[in-house]
Amino acid sequence: METVQIAFWVVAMLVVLALAFDFMNGFHDAANSIATVVSTGVLKPQQAVLFAAFFNVIAIAFFHLKVAGTIGKGIVEPGVVDHHVVFGALMGAIAWNIITWWYGIPSSSSHALIGGIVGAVIAKAGASKLIAGGVLKTVAFIFVSPLLGFVLGSLLMVIVAWLFRRTSPLRVDNWFRRLQLVSAGLYSLGHGGNDAQKTIGIIWMLLVASGYMAATDAAPPGWVIYSCYIAIGLGTMFGGWRIVRTMGQKITKLKPVGGFCAETGGAMTLFLATALGIPVSTTHTITGAIVGVGSVQRASAVRWGVAGNIVWAWIFTIPAAAFMAGICYWLSFTLF
Repeated sequence: METVQIAFWVVAMLVVLALAFDFMNGFHDAANSIATVVSTGVLKPQQAVLFAAFFNVIAIAFFHLKVAGTIGKGIVEPGVVDHHVVFGALMGAIAWNIITWWYGIPSSSSHALIGGIVGAVIAKAGASKLIAGGVLKTVAFIFVSPLLGFVLGSLLMVIVAWLFRRTSPLRVDNWFRRLQLVSAGLYSLGHGGNDAQKTIGIIWMLLVASGYMAATDAAPPGWVIYSCYIAIGLGTMFGGWRIVRTMGQKITKLKPVGGFCAETGGAMTLFLATALGIPVSTTHTITGAIVGVGSVQRASAVRWGVAGNIVWAWIFTIPAAAFMAGICYWLSFTLF
C-alpha cells in the first residue's frame, strides 16, 4: 500500500510539472499567436493575449488527439519510459525554454520537449529504444513547417496583391484590420490544437508507464485533456513580450494585409500538421510565413541577420534540450 501511495505522489508531482511546462509553452509561444496582430496595431498587447488564449482553449473542440498519440506512443518504445525519464524530459525542455525566453529567442517549445524525451531515453537505454519513424518525422518538419509557412504566406500575399491591385491602400488597410482578427483567431486555434496535445501526450506516456492506464487505451482521461488546454491558454494570457518584439518587429515590418497573409498561411500549416498527427513548431511555422510575406514585398524588407539567428536557435534546440534532459535524468536516477 505504501509503495502505491509513493508512486501516486510521484506521478502527481510529474503531472504538475508537465502542466507547468504547458503553461510555459503558452507563455513562451504567445508571441507566435499575437506578434503580427500587435505589430500591425490591430490589437493592443493585453487584448491580443486574451484573444489568443480564448482560441487556444476552444481548440479542444476542433482537433482529434493524433499529435498526443505521436508523443505518447510514437517516439519511444513501450516499456522504456519511467518517472525518471519523464522528469528528465520535462526539466530539459523547461530549462531550454527559460534560457531562450530570457534572451528573447523564438525557439520551439515543441522541439525542446522532443529533445528532452530523446535525451532522457538515450541516457537511460540508448538510442536503439527510440522509434526512428516518429523522431525522423518530427525532425523533418523542422524544415517542412517553416518552408510550407513561407510558401503559403508568400502565395497568399501575391494573390491578395493581385485581387486588390485597383483598391486604394487606405481601404485595403481598413478591410484587413478586420480580417486580421479572423486570421489571428485561426492561428491561435492551430497553436492550441497542436501544442496542448504535446503535454497531453507526455502525461499519457507517464500514466501508462506508472500503471494508471493501459497501453491499449484509446485516449487519456478527460481531466488530462482539459487541464492541458486550460494551462496553455493561461500561459498565453501571461505571454512574454520579449519574443513578441523579435517576431513582430525585428524580422520585417508588417502591415495588416501582411499580418493576415502570414497568420493564414501559418494556420493552414498547423491545421494540416495536426490532422496528420505531426508535432510541429508554431514558432518555426509563423517565422517562415512572416519571412515569406516580407520577401514578396522585396528581399531587403526581411532582416536576414535576425532570421539567421532564429534558424541557429532551431538547429540547437533538440540537441541542447536533449543534453540538459540527460543530465536531469541522471540526477533524478542517482538521487531518487
